[in-house]
Amino acid sequence: MHTKEVVYGALLTALALLIPLAFGGFLSVMIPPFSATLASHLPVMVAMLISPQVAVMVGLGSSLGFLIKLGPVIAARAAVHAAFGAVGAVAVKKGLSFGSALLVTLPIHAIGEALIVLPFGFSLQKAGLVVGVGTALHHLIDAAIAVAVVASIGLVQKVAESKR
Repeated sequence: MHTKEVVYGALLTALALLIPLAFGGFLSVMIPPFSATLASHLPVMVAMLISPQVAVMVGLGSSLGFLIKLGPVIAARAAVHAAFGAVGAVAVKKGLSFGSALLVTLPIHAIGEALIVLPFGFSLQKAGLVVGVGTALHHLIDAAIAVAVVASIGLVQKVAESKR
């Protein structure tokens, strides 16, 4: 990774840690084993514009924040952020638009989080309906926020220019 990527990654990882630590429980919806903290996917979604490595780093940082604040089940679910972030970053790198990459990663995110809770004793129905559908809706809301933030600061153009 280049120095700029490490710095961007560190800043986004700090944000990924801060969101669950500061807002987990406050800006959250809890329907165990599902939880949704508003904007918690924003750092990893923005990291997709930088590189796959940065997206993985930010996703793992998010998982650590949720482990500290909300425990191992939600932290395990948050570890899926590293996977969908990496896939989205590769898609962006190959020329897919940011919005399209966010849509492509939705099933990876939702199915991944639903499967993660199965070893913790949750039924397939509860995992699929509550976690899978809940995660898909949360992904869409955070994707809309991410697109708005990225567009408002012209981040796509800035990242492209910094790689030249």
